[in-house]
Amino acid sequence: MECGGGGGGGTDMNSVPDGVVQHVLSMLSNVRDVAACACVCRRWRECVPYLPALFFPRNAFDTVAAAGGAADDAIGRMVTSVERLRELVIYCPFSMARLPDWLAMRSTSLRVLELRMDAAAAEKAEDGGYLDCIGLARSLEEIRLWGVSLTSAPAWGRLDQLRVLEIVGAPLEDSAVKDAIAACPNLTDLSLLGCDCSGAVSIELALLERCRLDFLGAGNCSLSLVAPRVESLEVQGFTWITLRGGHCLRRLSIAKSTGRVYKVDIGKLPDLEHLSLRGVQWSWTAVTSVLQCARDVKHLVMKIEFCGDFDALQPFPEVELVEFFNSHPNLCRFEIHGAMFAALCQKNSLKNLDSRFSIPCLEEVLITVRSPLNAEQKLNTLESLVKYSVRLRTMVIRISQMKNCHDAADDFFEEICKFKYMNCKKVRVE
Repeated sequence: MECGGGGGGGTDMNSVPDGVVQHVLSMLSNVRDVAACACVCRRWRECVPYLPALFFPRNAFDTVAAAGGAADDAIGRMVTSVERLRELVIYCPFSMARLPDWLAMRSTSLRVLELRMDAAAAEKAEDGGYLDCIGLARSLEEIRLWGVSLTSAPAWGRLDQLRVLEIVGAPLEDSAVKDAIAACPNLTDLSLLGCDCSGAVSIELALLERCRLDFLGAGNCSLSLVAPRVESLEVQGFTWITLRGGHCLRRLSIAKSTGRVYKVDIGKLPDLEHLSLRGVQWSWTAVTSVLQCARDVKHLVMKIEFCGDFDALQPFPEVELVEFFNSHPNLCRFEIHGAMFAALCQKNSLKNLDSRFSIPCLEEVLITVRSPLNAEQKLNTLESLVKYSVRLRTMVIRISQMKNCHDAADDFFEEICKFKYMNCKKVRVE
């Protein structure tokens, strides 16, 4: 970056057009890099107002500067200097009292806002509605908030241009969630992750396409979702789930790590491609209702440990293999764990098996086996899957947490190894 013309036919930075310099520097967002480049020369410093984004990382300022208010002053200066700011991301500690000034200053250009707030800063906010100032930026299209508290509805007004809303690690009240979402009627992406809430959550969004709801705790929480355009839905932590308008749904994941799933009412899912059901205990009625609505699913993950409508953990009832695969003719990939595999391995599961039966589309199977009980039936089921799956390419048998307390486990594993040897091109054991 020599300033003089060296006479050797080379070029220096002064010969680079302003538009090229602005384009290169516009790729910077980390404020440390921006500050360093602004110190190089006046020409580079004059490009700062045209930067589209500012990112303040967690370690942007040392502890002394943050505690003394110098960090807030520096953030204010940077926001003031960038006249066309479209994206503001702040991970470092800052004072909530200064946020309204920054947002008001760039309210017309700002499109993306991402803030990380620790719980202490939120609790010390003088006004309980410390998130209300977000409503000053009426042109926001994306909001991501970490560590906030949404126990009362923020006074945002209507954010008609907002398309993406993500809230992570927040205590929630169901009424506050409903009011906050009502202020953003045109959302296409909604994520509430690692949030603590109990009660009834009701969401109605006409344009929603992708939704992720991850709620903590073992309490009974219900979800009512009306979203006629939703294509991807991932929910965790709900006991009762109702979905209206899921005819466009392509990906559905339902999980509950603690407690029970009592009821799932979703209607027919003609376009569903991926279905994942996980949890410790599900009502068998909930399991069967989902499977009946997803008859055309292509990728199915079944990782439910027990059934039962009450505290007592019950095994899965018997599932007939022929009926199951006839009900899901388009199934290409099947991940089956423990209890569901055992249900397919009961003495009557293969009673209707004959030479005319076939599994037309199944290509990949992953089976987790945890018990040597009913070893003969399990081996018969494995052999039937290989024999009647005309397109099968891979079967993975995963031996997991099997108790080796008697010879049955050793004998069963030996039979599994023989089965793998006889079908070595398709079967492998993990």
